[in-house]
Amino acid sequence: MSKNKILREALNSGSLFTAMAAHNPLAAKLAEQAGFGGIWGSGFELSASYAVPDANILSMGTHLDMMRAIASVVSVPLIADIDTGFGNAINVSYIIPQYEAAGASAIVMEDKTFPKDTSLRADGRQELVRIEEFQGKVEAAINARSDTDFVVIARVEALIAGQGQEEAIRRGLAYADAGADAILIHSKQKTPDEILSFIAAWPGKTPLVLVPTAYPQLTEADIAALGKVGIVIYGNHAIRAAAGAMRKIFEQIRRDGGIANADKEIPAVAEIIGLQGDAYMRDLEARFLR
Repeated sequence: MSKNKILREALNSGSLFTAMAAHNPLAAKLAEQAGFGGIWGSGFELSASYAVPDANILSMGTHLDMMRAIASVVSVPLIADIDTGFGNAINVSYIIPQYEAAGASAIVMEDKTFPKDTSLRADGRQELVRIEEFQGKVEAAINARSDTDFVVIARVEALIAGQGQEEAIRRGLAYADAGADAILIHSKQKTPDEILSFIAAWPGKTPLVLVPTAYPQLTEADIAALGKVGIVIYGNHAIRAAAGAMRKIFEQIRRDGGIANADKEIPAVAEIIGLQGDAYMRDLEARFLR
């Protein structure tokens, strides 16, 4: 079964599909090994790995190249975070085939203006496009895909922008009418109350997608019990874990003036070589190097 089909069937089944963020192929391989159903090709994580704001500073090509690299090393579906689609509906029409060809099984596109500001930044600039304009972008994405199992997810930012539940539902229904396969509803409230209220009021048949970064109290069991959510995305835990681990080890090496103690706390070089696909390379050497 293709990766696209795996994601499509998971979305249609009503079971909860889990995706972990990744900013490079190594993080994606570790997420797959941990048992996540898919990979979230996070724009936030990629921007953070370049030490620049998540505000469309990096080019589409940089993100696309990373999605291609990630898709090439995992056997699970990749959901690509394409922010606002890098422009208008015309831009979307051109980039969807490129993401599909790169190995993504889905895209998530949000209804903010380009260039965007990250949703979780305090007092960030959260400007939404007109509903009709974003409907056109959703329709353009659907028209541009070659595989009908390629999933188009519309991300509603009305709650992030402080426009309230009624506007969020109005936008979600409009994007579903435009053909979106799922609706990602986002919130930066520190409790899940706002999201739970939205889900309870959601009248659509289109499944929802959650990113519980700000409200970690909501477990997968809680989310599955709601019955309307098809995908949960862990949006930035890979880069946060990597940054925390690196800072801890770097500081320890400086304190100790050497690596003797730090070496005990990190994976052995042999483990990293294994993650690099050394066994496959050895097999190639045995077969073809003469």
